[in-house]
Amino acid sequence: MATFLYKLGRLSFRRRHLVALIWVALLTLAGVGAASAPAAGNSSFSIPGTEAQKAFDLLEQRFPGTSADGATARVVFKAPDGEKMTDPGNRATVQDTVKELSDGSEVVRVTDPYRAKAVSKDGTIAYAQVSYKVSGMELDDAAKDALENSAQDARKAGLTVEIGGDALQAVPHTGSSEVIGIAVAAVVLVITFGSLVAAGLPLLTALIGVGIGVSAITGLASALDLGTTTSTLAMMIGLAVGIDYALFIVSRYRAELAEGREREEAAGRAVGTAGSAVVFAGLTVVIALVGLSVVNIPMLTKMGVAAAGTVAIAVLIALTMVPALLGHAGRKVKPMGEKGKLLGRAKKPATPQKPNLGTRWASFVVRRPVAVLLLGVIGLGAAAVPATSLELGLPDDGSQPTSTTQRRAYDLLSEGFGPGFNGPLMVVVDANDSDDPKAVFAETGDEIKGLKDVVTITPAQPNEVGDTATITVIPGSKPSSVTTENLVHGIRDAGADIKADTDANVLVTGSTAMNIDVSEQLNDALVPYLVLVVGLAFLLLIVVFRSILVPLKAALGFLLSVMAALGAVVAVFQWGWLSDLMGVEQTGPVMSMMPIFMVGVVFGLAMDYEVFLVTRMREAYVHGEKPAQAVVTGFRHGARVVTAAAVIMMAVFAGFIGSSESMVKMIGFGLAIAVFFDAFIVRMAVVPAVLALLGRRAWWLPRWLDRALPNVDVEGEGLRTRTDRGDENRELVRA
Repeated sequence: MATFLYKLGRLSFRRRHLVALIWVALLTLAGVGAASAPAAGNSSFSIPGTEAQKAFDLLEQRFPGTSADGATARVVFKAPDGEKMTDPGNRATVQDTVKELSDGSEVVRVTDPYRAKAVSKDGTIAYAQVSYKVSGMELDDAAKDALENSAQDARKAGLTVEIGGDALQAVPHTGSSEVIGIAVAAVVLVITFGSLVAAGLPLLTALIGVGIGVSAITGLASALDLGTTTSTLAMMIGLAVGIDYALFIVSRYRAELAEGREREEAAGRAVGTAGSAVVFAGLTVVIALVGLSVVNIPMLTKMGVAAAGTVAIAVLIALTMVPALLGHAGRKVKPMGEKGKLLGRAKKPATPQKPNLGTRWASFVVRRPVAVLLLGVIGLGAAAVPATSLELGLPDDGSQPTSTTQRRAYDLLSEGFGPGFNGPLMVVVDANDSDDPKAVFAETGDEIKGLKDVVTITPAQPNEVGDTATITVIPGSKPSSVTTENLVHGIRDAGADIKADTDANVLVTGSTAMNIDVSEQLNDALVPYLVLVVGLAFLLLIVVFRSILVPLKAALGFLLSVMAALGAVVAVFQWGWLSDLMGVEQTGPVMSMMPIFMVGVVFGLAMDYEVFLVTRMREAYVHGEKPAQAVVTGFRHGARVVTAAAVIMMAVFAGFIGSSESMVKMIGFGLAIAVFFDAFIVRMAVVPAVLALLGRRAWWLPRWLDRALPNVDVEGEGLRTRTDRGDENRELVRA
């Protein structure tokens, strides 16, 4: 592989105009496609195989035209102090609002609070429910404006009016902190390279790669039913790895120049050596992201595949466009150790420099491996302690900031009707195979009434044929509580008994039941996903490092990182530590997809640093250095660059903490803190300590396995032999 990539790097350097033109053309083509593609709405959220999804599908079939998955809005009214909603003036205002809401073209129905008995017992709070034909993200702006205007008119009459539900759902924005993250990355690159040109190359190539990836996602969003968070994840991951991969190529190029090689030769060797690490690091990220498909949640699968495509683009750009731009930059990119005029040192120092920080740190770890190992493991273990109280759930209006109308509507409904009113359960009774459907509907209602935590149920509402009915159940607890989850399982257990007696199917659905099913499916998929992703990456790393213990150590180190990161997420988003600093206005359960998502993404990113740092160590080891010295050599060449890459990745991820979407905010924080733990504690402390303790045993591989594995030559041994022969031939010609 090193030889092939060496040739590719030299070709890209020589044909730099053509290579740069091809990538610019691809960016233009993707941009035109995105601009001309039809606008895509919200991705349809379905969970194949779950009971809640089966009930939704049955409703679409048996209750045609009801738009079971359409947007809903609850317009909540509260009377002024000393008044009631049943007072004539307040009643007239509400009925005028209901009439106004009914005029929308996308409105299916609007319930009158007085006819639907949607007035609280004390008479101070009432609500009208609006049902739409399409989902909240597909709802046009005119319908949302009409909803807000009607509420404003009622406010002018003296009522307190708030709107809950998903009808006002908006596209999340990331805020200015994303730009700050890129700015931090630029500063780190300038400090690392001491040159604006060298620092600008990774940023430029990363932005081009992300531009192509996100534009392609936007262009295909309508055809492939991609949601808004799909491009957000692709941007987040693509930008981080794009900068890092280009950073490693440019750094190796400068190191080759410092050894006296011509620029084209240096570009070829940089791509042949560091490029090999880029390929395998990219493969681990792609495996982790594509592996999300085993969860069998279409939205998560699309997010993973789209982000994996953006990572693949970042790898290709690092291998081709980076050497092409290095050719364009010429002498503006200085050899390693020679700073540009930006930092006031245009010439390489004549006196030998003292060992860099990476060398000094690695030497210390090699001398004190046990102490460093224990300190790192105990520290990460302490950070992981909060993860033992992890509570999972999906966000609802109760997790919104108190400044939003959705949250205020949620609180008003809890005040007037009880906390469970915000999470009603819809029970669908399919009596198509029963002899007496009406009796089945009545029996089902009676069974549900007798369950614990049921406040009230509505009479069964059959369809026109009379073979299917819906029953609305109001729990006594809030939607995200364990008590409500137990009630859902209790209804399903009762439904199993009814099925045995009457052949009728009883299904529980609604947003609360759907959230419960999603959480359970994610929990069930976590172990198979972990085995698949870690297993495939373990095999890949055996090929890369030609060792058993090094990949095993890498996997165990990753588990430490991800558990510590989950502990930090629990401390901030569930316990409320540093919540003001992070902009977390409302604490609550951790998003149910967070553990499996962090396992996938953090594993891929963790293997990046493992590959980049340890391949340098193995390169030194196979070239004759002792194991302890190879660790120091790997840090001398790689620690500065890995540190810069980690800081950049943390800055990019932290930029998404400013998002208005709680899921994006949590993902941004979780990935940023996970990179910190993995890069600076696991890879910079635990890894060298373990390698120092293992010595030569770290690179042990059974002979039969050594013969069976393909030789991918990540260290560039074949490349070194090739170029050394070339140097000898040139010397003979000169002689």
